[in-house]
Amino acid sequence: MSKRKILLYPDERLKIEATKVDDINQETLEIIEDLNSIMSDISHSVGVAATQLGYSKRIVAVDASKNIKCTDNHGAMILINPEIISHTGLITFREGCMSVPDFTGNVNRAETIKLSFYDEKFIKKELMLQGFEAIVIQHELDHLDGILFIDRVISKRTDLFKRKSYK
Repeated sequence: MSKRKILLYPDERLKIEATKVDDINQETLEIIEDLNSIMSDISHSVGVAATQLGYSKRIVAVDASKNIKCTDNHGAMILINPEIISHTGLITFREGCMSVPDFTGNVNRAETIKLSFYDEKFIKKELMLQGFEAIVIQHELDHLDGILFIDRVISKRTDLFKRKSYK
């Protein structure tokens, strides 16, 4: 179980731009452990950024394979200092977020991205990602820059929706 809880909008810490990670140290390992715990504790979560837990470091955990509709993916990944180095296409997608639990909204994202990052062993990697997995990563990278999906909603009047609650 994670030591920290997900920060909820309008918590100002969600708007802070995260700093780069210089190496794998005790703090980095603690953040990775917390991110992995959240991903395992919350079955519907396909991604979480360190900033959502109050850590101001450029680390995210993603696992697009947790969405049954996403058949083309790289599975569970820790991304340290992730950076989109190229992108193509445009896709509109209905997004939600654990930090904004009451709403979903339509957001435009790149359809394909080339991503540079360090893995949990601090080995530099590059990947081409597309579709749902690329959307998830763009959403999580926005968190590292202090941007929420509600900041990117196409139209707050027509493309922001109250999430249904189920009893």
